Amino acid sequence: MRMYDIIAKKRDGGVLDRAEIAFAVNGYVSGDVPDYQMSALLMAIYLRGMTDEETAVLTEVMARSGDMVDLSAIAGVKADKHSTGGVGDKTTLVIAPIVAACSVKIAKMSGRGLGHTGGTIDKMESVPGTRTSLTQEEFFRQVNDIGIAVIGQSGQIAVADKKLYALRDVTATVGCIPLIASSIMSKKLAAGSDAILLDVTMGDGAFMKNLDDAIELARLMVSIGTAHGRKVAALITDMDKPLGHNIGNALEVAESIAVLKGRGPADLTEVCLQLASNMLVLAGRGDLTACRALAERALADGTAFVKCRQMFAAQGGDAACIDDPGKLAAAKYRYALTAQGEGYIAKNDVEKIGNASVLLGAGRIKKEDAIDFAAGIVMHKKLGDYVRPGDAICTFYADDPALFPAAEEMYRGGLILSDTKPALPPLVYARVTADGVERF
Repeated sequence: MRMYDIIAKKRDGGVLDRAEIAFAVNGYVSGDVPDYQMSALLMAIYLRGMTDEETAVLTEVMARSGDMVDLSAIAGVKADKHSTGGVGDKTTLVIAPIVAACSVKIAKMSGRGLGHTGGTIDKMESVPGTRTSLTQEEFFRQVNDIGIAVIGQSGQIAVADKKLYALRDVTATVGCIPLIASSIMSKKLAAGSDAILLDVTMGDGAFMKNLDDAIELARLMVSIGTAHGRKVAALITDMDKPLGHNIGNALEVAESIAVLKGRGPADLTEVCLQLASNMLVLAGRGDLTACRALAERALADGTAFVKCRQMFAAQGGDAACIDDPGKLAAAKYRYALTAQGEGYIAKNDVEKIGNASVLLGAGRIKKEDAIDFAAGIVMHKKLGDYVRPGDAICTFYADDPALFPAAEEMYRGGLILSDTKPALPPLVYARVTADGVERF
């Protein structure tokens, strides 16, 4: 078998079989297939697509390219959630404790932020002392003892995905639905959970810019997970505006804690309740109505907050910062970005907001970049709000005031005012399950 023939077959619109996919992926991981040939195959896939069967095979081969985690040492149903990424997306820090408070085990591996999207592990590490790298024994013991642990993804999980994603990132082949689906699901299958909820974000701040593509990605991922014996569903959620008000690591932790204490923004609270309710359904805790009631009660009676505090304390985090987020790191400088005109905010480009936060130090361009946990943005006015000249639209936070001008230019570059109030998108567009698509 030759890589040349596999590339040519896909270039001409052919369907690759299991042996050909395994040869390409495993050969690339081992170093037998060079970057330039794998790049050519990725571009052929980007242009020609893959069948559902090809995508399922690619996912399985990628999952088996590294460790397959066996969670059988953890008693009970294990649930997981994955977001396709966004700005101000701190939902894991809320829904994981809610679900754990409802007696469903959370043994979750999460990632770091890159580019304009944030990462759960970075947010957790903004709480001083928090360990996000645990041994398997520590990980299992913590989940069995308190029902929840969120750690960084092992470098040995889906090894092929790590290598392929780095190559896709520099060859303009990231935005391909079969490649996105196989990347996400290979990690989820390897991580071992029984029930997986997918949060497929859609809009300016997400990979998926329109509903049809988002539903197609969700459908494909649900199909892959179901075929491998997992309970899987997906919600299509809005990313035309950030969730909540805070963007940046410590700032987002503070806002997550506010939700867990019943004082968080309405949009973030509602999306978290919907996500948590669907996770509980997948874990067998009842129908959607019953599971919504369970999730609401976990917030109302404080048990979800207690789970969050227990998790951070068990992983070495300073629990005083969970009790009082005012103790988290604070930036030395702040800058209010004010309205220069009058009208409704008709456009507030989420990707530009995310990139502005990166320019302030809250994110990274390259994986090895350091981040400033205290840096970020607090939004005072969002899509659809009315502003007058001089009104504070947002506040920037950074340790170096020289960072403010570039961040302001980036933020204003995506800001448009109008005399007409825009129609606001729904928080959740659709639910995708093995039974089909339900649009809202």
